Amino acid sequence: MSTKHLDMLGVSAFCESMAMMVHAGIQTDEAIALLQSESREGGVLRQALGEMKTAVEQGGTLSEAMKSAGVFPDFAVRMIGAGESSGRLDDVLSRLSRYYAGRKTLSEKLRGAVTYPAAMLLLIIAVLSAMLTIVLPAFRAVYDRLTGSLAASSYAYIRWAWVFCAAALAVMALLAAALFIGLLLWKRGKRDALLAVLEKFPRCRAILKTNALYRFTSALEIFLASGELQDDAVLASIPMAEYAPVEKTLRDLSARMEEGHSIAQAAYDVELFEPVYGRMLLAGERSGSLEQVLERLSELLAEDSGHRVDRLVEIVSPALSGILMVTIGLTLISVMLPLIGMMNAIG
Repeated sequence: MSTKHLDMLGVSAFCESMAMMVHAGIQTDEAIALLQSESREGGVLRQALGEMKTAVEQGGTLSEAMKSAGVFPDFAVRMIGAGESSGRLDDVLSRLSRYYAGRKTLSEKLRGAVTYPAAMLLLIIAVLSAMLTIVLPAFRAVYDRLTGSLAASSYAYIRWAWVFCAAALAVMALLAAALFIGLLLWKRGKRDALLAVLEKFPRCRAILKTNALYRFTSALEIFLASGELQDDAVLASIPMAEYAPVEKTLRDLSARMEEGHSIAQAAYDVELFEPVYGRMLLAGERSGSLEQVLERLSELLAEDSGHRVDRLVEIVSPALSGILMVTIGLTLISVMLPLIGMMNAIG
């Protein structure tokens, strides 16, 4: 068993390839052998495929082979096992491929939303540090060589420039420290503590909720496609939301379903989705196309989440750039005013 795991893109590619071959009627062991021959030498997937091929040749199922390889997410293994039991393996594999590809896309977008402001913060800190350690001392040295009332008055402007730069640098350093601590908490598994801070900001809370709903809806769609009963599918999909406020609403939804309400009606009653999405779900359930509507709803939630992240970046990035430009502008004006006064006095 491998100690490494495939990333979401790797899982998506595996599921897509297997779905195409299963749909074409290729036997599982042959499909695995084909994938093994095309995979990168020495890679995690190639080693896992070798172990899976042996397990399948010994009479194991695809899900059992994936579990023994130890590189696939438990969710994917469980879904493929359910797909094998219900005879819908190719459909489940296709949906899993889209699910992990979508999660990878959102993950990259969120990473970019953090990386760009982080790079801007480092740039601003570097520029302001240079202003405090190089530019302002250079102007002070010029004024030190001058005498008279003009030179003496220039020190007031220099002090103002120092205040502008030092205040802006302190604020940027605090933001950078907060970002670093947040990343550290995330990497060390303190996810709940970080989310508790982020959800205090309305825009961040909306992104977290939309992401959680996307993960839940995508998981629910796959569970239903694999043949799970609605009640069991909802309960199994709740942990996939990975966000406590949404999980609480989902437990209320599950309780409503236990009282005899349908999944779409329960979701509408607890206001799980926005009204337009809730009505979509009701219409899909009444028309017998619930799985198709859930698939479309997952796509809409993914798009909505991406747009929200983009809008947040569009707000943060100009704000940071504005702080940098205003600070540098005020600083330069402060140190140039005495020179302008001297030139007027001389001329």
